[in-house]
Amino acid sequence: MTVQNSDKTLSRKQRLQEKQRRQLAVVDTVDKAEVKVRKAEAELAVAVAEAVQVFGDERAASEGLDMPVEAVRRFVGIAAYESAAAADGADD
Repeated sequence: MTVQNSDKTLSRKQRLQEKQRRQLAVVDTVDKAEVKVRKAEAELAVAVAEAVQVFGDERAASEGLDMPVEAVRRFVGIAAYESAAAADGADD
């Protein structure tokens, strides 16, 4: 006959629950941080797009912002996408 130790089983279960709770907490923290990063990136994109208008073109904005032209183009693309998404949302 096999005798099970309920304390040991319970302890294992509690350890697993605690591990899962910590994992879920970390996932939640990362998700929230990703939302903040996307928001900050969108704000930066709008600022870079405005800089392109002020400086006259992407190359001049790149020099004025001390940012690679590729980065300027990427942010201008993000700003255009965000603007289009906002316009689509306003149409709904």
